[in-house]
Amino acid sequence: MRTNHITFRSITLAQGGERILQRGGISCTLQRAPKQMAKNGCGYSLRIRPADASGAVALLRAHNAPFSKLYTQNDDGTIEELAL
Repeated sequence: MRTNHITFRSITLAQGGERILQRGGISCTLQRAPKQMAKNGCGYSLRIRPADASGAVALLRAHNAPFSKLYTQNDDGTIEELAL
């Protein structure tokens, strides 16, 4: 199943993002960023449903949450960066 990931530079920033999304009604899971994403300096990510991606990014921006990038992980395991 395809998932999206919003990456953060630290666990503290990711935890802050998690609280913002959960308060906004967006389900997410905090986890270590997959290796392909971590190569870009992002150690943690919030896994979200693809349908929630634009709302999640908008909510994080509205709260000035310092996230790094948005990725999609395809069914075959490949990772692609998505335009914000």
